[in-house]
Parts: sequence; structure tokens; C-alpha cells
Amino acid sequence: MSIVQLNRRALVIAGGTILATGVSGLFVPARAEGLAPTRSMRGGSNNYLPGAPIVDRIGAGGFWMSGTVRRAGDGTPLAGQRIQIWAHTTEGHERDPHSHGATLTDANGAFRLEMPQIVPAFGQPHGHLACDNGDFETVFLRPVMPSAKDTSLEAHFVLQPA
Repeated sequence: MSIVQLNRRALVIAGGTILATGVSGLFVPARAEGLAPTRSMRGGSNNYLPGAPIVDRIGAGGFWMSGTVRRAGDGTPLAGQRIQIWAHTTEGHERDPHSHGATLTDANGAFRLEMPQIVPAFGQPHGHLACDNGDFETVFLRPVMPSAKDTSLEAHFVLQPA
């Protein structure tokens, strides 16, 4: 069990924190005010297939695509958002229907989908993601992996209401 020692230094630090944040800052969770929406990336919509099915995994797996979805402005996590994922992998080209799949964000706005290992296409190992829901503007991302040997890739969306 730890013992909290109240001395002059601890009281000065606590008082300064209250002055800096205000008493309400002690009770209200931090929020990202003014968070700008994510813009679609050039080439992100290449080989997009509207309506790709929601799946547990694409192909044999072994590679993880993950990320988050938040609302522009206040940064609130968005649950139930549909994320379509596709890529050029060890099992197929990004235009092949079997290389596409979708998943939904959880209560914390996070998503994660297993897929085959991404391999370079046009010299770059990259994935494609689309957040394509009717309530928010569609955003296409095309993140490039630092190395073709990586076994995971993250992408984060900040969505603007439609």
C-alpha cells in the first residue's frame, strides 16, 4: 500500500494544476476540440468494390489491418462504422473480389481485420481502406507500409457528417 505524503511542494503543485485547468477540468474527460476531418488520399479509391461483404477474415490471414474512426470536431469514437479493406496480397490482386472485405468498428471506434500478407504493387506495399457510410462523407485511404516485411498496418479516420 502506498502512503501519500502531503507536503508544501505537493500542495503547491496541486493548487497550480487546479488554477491551470479549473475545477471543472478535474471532472470532465479530455476531448479533441476542432479535430479536422480526414481527406481522401489520392489513389485510395482504386479498385473499390461497393458493398464488399462484412467478413471475419480475408483469405488465410497472417496480416492485421487496424485503426480507429472518430467524428470530426470533438473526436468522439464512432461505433458501428463500416470499413472496407482491400490490397494486393500473397493471395490475390487488389481488383479481385476475394481480396476485399469489410468490418465494423467497436464501441470504442476501433476496427481490426486479418488478411493475407500485403505485397508491393507498383513498387510500394500498401493497403486500401474506405469508410463508406451514409451518415458521413466517404473517405478513401491508401497507407503505405514502411517495409514489405511488416505484418500490420494502421489507418485512422476522422469523419465529417454528410
